[in-house]
Amino acid sequence: MAAFYLGAGLLHLRSPDAFLPIVPAWVPEPRLVVIATGVAEVLGAIGLFVPQLRRAAGIGLALYALCVFPANIKHAIEGITLAGLPSSWWYHAPRLALQPVLIWWALYVGGVIDWPWRRP
Repeated sequence: MAAFYLGAGLLHLRSPDAFLPIVPAWVPEPRLVVIATGVAEVLGAIGLFVPQLRRAAGIGLALYALCVFPANIKHAIEGITLAGLPSSWWYHAPRLALQPVLIWWALYVGGVIDWPWRRP
């Protein structure tokens, strides 16, 4: 998970303008928000490696995944093309369906929850 979010975060920071088309219109300061999401992803990824920060990082990444869900919905419904990403529903449907899994995964790796596997 850390590698996933580190890569995504660096991509948001390197090319924030590429993500602007999927930011919902009601989001203020879209470019700043894209940059902030990149920072959140990078910090969350780093936090997963620091035992004292792992729980906070897991909660933060779960909240992040929840907060970006409207952008994912807009991306899918409006069929917006982003460089390097497929634009078909073969991509969007699983991505939308797996968003709750990303939230669960962040909470799990952060040690916030242990469902469905109990830790000893």
